[in-house]
Amino acid sequence: MSISIGIHDLSIATAEFVLPHTALAAYNGTDIGKYHVGIGQESMSVPAADEDIVTMGAAAAAPIIARHGKDRIRTVVFATESSIDQAKAAGVYVHSLLGLQSATRVVELKQACYGATAALQFAIGLVQRDPAQQVLVIASDVSKYELDSPGEATQGAAAVAMLVSVDPALVRIEDPSGLFTADVMDFWRPNYRDAALVDGQESIGAYLQAAEGTWKDYTEQGGRSLEEFAAFCYHQPFTKMAYKAHRHLLNYCGYDTDKDVIARDLGQTTAYNTVIGNSYTASVYLGLAALLDQADDLSGRPVAFLSYGSGSVAEFFAGTVVAGYREHLRTEENQEAISRRTPVDYAGYRALHEFKFPADGGDHATPEQTTGPFRLAGISGHKRLYQRR
Repeated sequence: MSISIGIHDLSIATAEFVLPHTALAAYNGTDIGKYHVGIGQESMSVPAADEDIVTMGAAAAAPIIARHGKDRIRTVVFATESSIDQAKAAGVYVHSLLGLQSATRVVELKQACYGATAALQFAIGLVQRDPAQQVLVIASDVSKYELDSPGEATQGAAAVAMLVSVDPALVRIEDPSGLFTADVMDFWRPNYRDAALVDGQESIGAYLQAAEGTWKDYTEQGGRSLEEFAAFCYHQPFTKMAYKAHRHLLNYCGYDTDKDVIARDLGQTTAYNTVIGNSYTASVYLGLAALLDQADDLSGRPVAFLSYGSGSVAEFFAGTVVAGYREHLRTEENQEAISRRTPVDYAGYRALHEFKFPADGGDHATPEQTTGPFRLAGISGHKRLYQRR
């Protein structure tokens, strides 16, 4: 007999500061409509000097531990494409900050923005094998491009933590999945660079190709029909890309692309990404959080997920929202994570963007800018030093 496995709890975190796109537009002389309408972005989260993917990931996961405890968590999977170390998993730092038991496996997964979906599927497999355990999945990223580059307006930072277990309280993940991989150089970050490289038009085309490929495989594997879904959660490098992808998928399947239909299908999934910006691996699950926090009762309704990671790997799958899910949401906390950010002007953002540790392995403390539960205190002897408040 098959068992029900999926997302039992979900919590988000984002950065300390926020840059309104009006400030970016005033600096570079861009018509604000290019940002608000053209790419669908209003602001972007900006990390403080003393925060990173670890502090955001721990902040997202801490409420889950507080609610459910630690005893059943035997695996932590940390998904990121803005890794802080080439060897040590960022999740090991989170494991320490959260005080998880030593009898835990901790790994880091990478494949551009797709990594969190790989982590979710990995977690489902582990729970299928041992239904007594729970898996903590953390997706945390800082999206960073060079100043004055075309990608600057799509930056952002956020983390999503998900507890995966049997008998989930939020979303039951279904079989099958539609899969697609193609070797495409649309977005990449060599080891010697802090900021990613992106070919915008190539990336849009690769995303749309992946949408077709995953849907084709999903239907061949016996998946649901398109009209069954109550909503669609897409990866959102910028929110208008989700609309572009959905319109393309509807066209590919022979459906009309009526604006009202598209707005109904994904309008409520873009609220958090619109004001946070691109959060890479966390993006599609920020979309899920926004949907669950805003939609009318979705109990028993299937939701579609299209997870895309440049380079490229993509997956289309479905989840059914569990009856009674509203009792387990963190709507107020999620909205507080966004509203608590401190606005920063363009000069302040530029200084934060350019902040980096020297590579000499010396002792370097960070200014105390964050007000959250965890901070990056500095480095010493090439070692990152974290604090729990």
